[in-house]
Amino acid sequence: MIEQKKINSPVFPFTAIVGQEEMKLALQLNVIDPRIGGVMIMGDRGTGKSTTIRAIADLLPEIEVIKDDPFNSAPDNLNNLNEIIKIKTPMIDLPLGATEDRVCGTIDIEKALTDGVKAFEPGLLAKANRGILYVDEVNLLDDHLVDILLDSAASGINTVEREGISIRHPARFVLVGSGNPEEGELRPQLLDRFGMHAVIKTVKDPKLRVKVVEERTLFDANPDAWISKYEKEQESLKNRIIEARDLISSVQISDDLKLKISQVCSELDVDGLRGDIVTNRASKAFAAFNNKQEVTTQDIEKVITLCLRHRLRKDPLETIDSGDKVKKVFEKIFE
Repeated sequence: MIEQKKINSPVFPFTAIVGQEEMKLALQLNVIDPRIGGVMIMGDRGTGKSTTIRAIADLLPEIEVIKDDPFNSAPDNLNNLNEIIKIKTPMIDLPLGATEDRVCGTIDIEKALTDGVKAFEPGLLAKANRGILYVDEVNLLDDHLVDILLDSAASGINTVEREGISIRHPARFVLVGSGNPEEGELRPQLLDRFGMHAVIKTVKDPKLRVKVVEERTLFDANPDAWISKYEKEQESLKNRIIEARDLISSVQISDDLKLKISQVCSELDVDGLRGDIVTNRASKAFAAFNNKQEVTTQDIEKVITLCLRHRLRKDPLETIDSGDKVKKVFEKIFE
């Protein structure tokens, strides 16, 4: 086994991030169970969205891959003759101006026709396989590209077709989008396809603001010392995520709780069944995160707002916040 050299710049520790509990919880649950469907993070500028997303990726355990494989493929069996190395969980930033070819990859048609081989140049979806794909300002991205990202995230496959030539490759990743609501919202049908929706706001408490500024200043002054200070907490959280991943397949949720989740979705007039499915999955992930094998009402309460708030139909005359509306209906049905 060969260890890949680490040449990454220091990353602010996830456990050192102050506040923004909604965003941190949504990210943790998605890395425990990527089938939740990713997370959309909406909030003011300068609230630590990018810092937190990079921090969760840095926290995750290394993965085994076949050396020089463009798709971060896992070793398929013990007799594999390829060289195996360990790499950090991929964290890919998708730039706002990215083209479809840059995202999906390209096929060299000329080479395919003259040499008779499928000459494929992998894109960002290939690099993000088995990792995290982060799209800042996703609400400013072309709808067609957002569709492609969501399709790949849901199916775990990327398909590139050019002039009758088709290439398919694995593209399993946690899709994380962020944006500022002042710059516009995603279309409802795209927003609905994100598993969770976290809302973050600028910290108002002056003491907490001072703490955030001090922590960042100390980290910038001496990153290595700051990272070592949080080493035990980081290791503890990493182990907790690994254990939750192992436990989640055995977590149970009773028929009664499933019924109540669907009653909440029905009363909120949530279109489709995606809200029911995501709430069930997120509840199980939260139970596993807390080392439990049975989902409780408290587990559902912790995640249901994140899973449903962005699926409610927008009513311009409505004065109640969508998150508060979810809580109100939850309390009524689960009383």
